[in-house]
Amino acid sequence: MAELVYPPVIGVARTMFRALDLRFDIQGTEHVPRRGGAVLVSNHIGYLDFVFCGLAARPAKRLVRFMAKESVFRHKVSGPLMRAMKHIPVDRSAGAGAYQHALDALRSGEIIGVFPEATISTSFTLKNFKSGAARLAQEAGVPLLPMALWGTQRLWTKGHKRDLRRSHLPVSIRVGEPMPVGREENAESVTERLRARVQDLLEAAQRAYPVRARGPEDSWWVPAHLGGTAPTPAEAAAREAR
Repeated sequence: MAELVYPPVIGVARTMFRALDLRFDIQGTEHVPRRGGAVLVSNHIGYLDFVFCGLAARPAKRLVRFMAKESVFRHKVSGPLMRAMKHIPVDRSAGAGAYQHALDALRSGEIIGVFPEATISTSFTLKNFKSGAARLAQEAGVPLLPMALWGTQRLWTKGHKRDLRRSHLPVSIRVGEPMPVGREENAESVTERLRARVQDLLEAAQRAYPVRARGPEDSWWVPAHLGGTAPTPAEAAAREAR
């Protein structure tokens, strides 16, 4: 079936990126499979992360179907677009339907995008991963595709105003080698291995990032362990609990 909506949306996103004059540093796109199913797994630090993950799949001419919370699909603007692009709504109180939908898509050769932290990490460090991505890959017999983003939080993230000015912000994307998973492997062990791989990619993106905080007022986007003023993981967890 022809893709009538997804390609034009990608075109609009690329136009927006040019207008913002974003400076992309993307490495590892050769690891995105050119055919067949895969579960793309990324860290989650900003509201636009799914756009940037999808961008990294374009050199392989692949479209990524993301699993996203159901409320996005109920919005009068984003809802019709999300459905037309064949993304997958997730009702967290009854996730079996979304899981089966994703599994069927993987078996038909699609790439499914998953943020296993489930929510944006306001500490900008990796939270614990849920095991759903590993279980999907195992049951569908497809590889996991680890990815890490850095800099996207500076555009739009939880607890901060959008900054969509023409500001030449750098955005770093790292794609790792596909991780084959055995059907008999323990899903929790696979998830730990996956998280470690995403952590390695994230640290590589952070080391290569060409901009450092200009002072205390500009260090909100830098994790505490790197000298920034973002909340620590414990502080972020406490805020979420409240």
